[in-house]
Amino acid sequence: MTAARVWSVTSTTPTEDDARAIARAVVADRLAAGAEFSGPAMSVFWHLGELGEGKEWRVTLRTSAAVCDRLAARVAELHPWDSPEVTATPIEWCLDSYAEWIERTTAASE
Repeated sequence: MTAARVWSVTSTTPTEDDARAIARAVVADRLAAGAEFSGPAMSVFWHLGELGEGKEWRVTLRTSAAVCDRLAARVAELHPWDSPEVTATPIEWCLDSYAEWIERTTAASE
């Protein structure tokens, strides 16, 4: 198996406006080729010594292997929470044309 060329970076935010702001900023910076956000979704979590529950918006970003770390760092920098969820998952398979578009788009950020 070859190394993943395309990565999916995901985070959650407290509001739709926060999700949109992160999505627009990282796509404008060419750290992500595209973004989707959806919600709200209900979340259950442990925070500050208590069981919590609330609504969150999910942001999913598509990027290249070359800038994945920079994208994750930028999401964390833009995020309103001190310790946000920011995860990255390799896309094991996609069309070559899709991977090439993502690599071309994000190469402009380098």
